[in-house]
Amino acid sequence: MRRQVLCASFSRGHITVLRRTVSERAAGEGLTGRSLEDFVVAVNEITTNAVLHGGGGGRLRLWWQHDRLWCEVTDEGPGLPLGWSSTAPPPSGFEGGGRGLWLTRLLCDQVTIVSGPGGTRVTFAAAK
Repeated sequence: MRRQVLCASFSRGHITVLRRTVSERAAGEGLTGRSLEDFVVAVNEITTNAVLHGGGGGRLRLWWQHDRLWCEVTDEGPGLPLGWSSTAPPPSGFEGGGRGLWLTRLLCDQVTIVSGPGGTRVTFAAAK
């Protein structure tokens, strides 16, 4: 059974408030310690990507299902660039950016990325 925890729209300038809200809700759902920290970092990375690359904002949903807290972030941007690969390593050296999706795959479970010219949807989960 799926239980909704949070549904929110966001845009530039509202990421900090959203991150705090997600942290509070996730803690209220029983995530603690490293699991909570990793989940909040992933949420921050993906929502920041939506703002910077996905049209300036998006929508976030959190829900509890099958002993996991799930997050889905959607945007209405142009989608990921042609040739982008979900298995690519992070940028090397001191290049700015390019680590958000890589970090999310590293920190969370069951990461799925669906992208096209109408936007991108990233879904991931954290277990207690």
